Amino acid sequence: MADRDFRPAIVVHGGAGLYAEDRHAEARAGCLRAAEAGRAVLAGGGSALDAAQAAVRVLEDDPFFNAGVGAALTRAGTVELDAAVMDGRDLSFGAVAAMARARQPIDIARAVLDDGEHVLLCAEGAWAFARERGFAPCDPAELITDRARQRLLEETARRQAGGDPRGGGTVGACAVDADGHVAAATSTGGIVYKRPGRIGDTPLCGCGTYADDGGGAASATGHGESIIRVTMSRVCVDAMRAGGAASSAAWAAVHELERVGGTGGIICCDARGRIGAAHNSPRMAWGAAIVDGPSLGAVDVAPGADAHERLR
Repeated sequence: MADRDFRPAIVVHGGAGLYAEDRHAEARAGCLRAAEAGRAVLAGGGSALDAAQAAVRVLEDDPFFNAGVGAALTRAGTVELDAAVMDGRDLSFGAVAAMARARQPIDIARAVLDDGEHVLLCAEGAWAFARERGFAPCDPAELITDRARQRLLEETARRQAGGDPRGGGTVGACAVDADGHVAAATSTGGIVYKRPGRIGDTPLCGCGTYADDGGGAASATGHGESIIRVTMSRVCVDAMRAGGAASSAAWAAVHELERVGGTGGIICCDARGRIGAAHNSPRMAWGAAIVDGPSLGAVDVAPGADAHERLR
């Protein structure tokens, strides 16, 4: 790269919303582990797509976060997962939605991308494809935690008392590799107490997940129905394509989300290795790492400075 300050980098998020004060350290540590996993791929010469996928796999396997193990439960008490990956080199995209019994759906989303026939498969159709590619379903009980059951009980009572739907936690990663290529990956269990069959923003191209070498990569988190309405991640990437810094692009996407009264957050990176993170939710957990540079895990409790500046 011509820019002497350029270094491959990865930024991850563990979801925007409410993190109890006594669980901030757990959220930070989980995001940092994911960022380190992605950095290891980049340091070994791996692609941005491989790095983003590796980071999300760590978060899917961590019961603290709303993806894979520990994911949010539907009102029927089941787990239905959405996941997506996008490669900024050629705008290839792969996603799965409303998928039960998948411990790490990000791997199946990657298989959809690599296959290239379709960009989004859902429910049992996604499993028919996955079995053809050698994936096997897990026991549904592996994905359900006591914490998820408790959250469902609390949200059921709140919603039946007339409360409005709240945004669901999501995990995601954006990476830029040594060749300046970008990629994004996102995975989620969706909203607690959602209807079975509900599909959120995560697997929809340009909504929860987007990547284009001409601008950058972005992964969103928050109230999915609002994110879909404003195609939040595409707004972020378009702002970078127009020359905006990653930090200002992230804020542009959050401000667009506010047009429809939505709450959430977003992470992003551009092809120069700059990263950004912004949110209008009470908190957002995120982590970042630069190859041959520093790493950081954080839970922002209020809108803060550009993540990249905190790593320099």
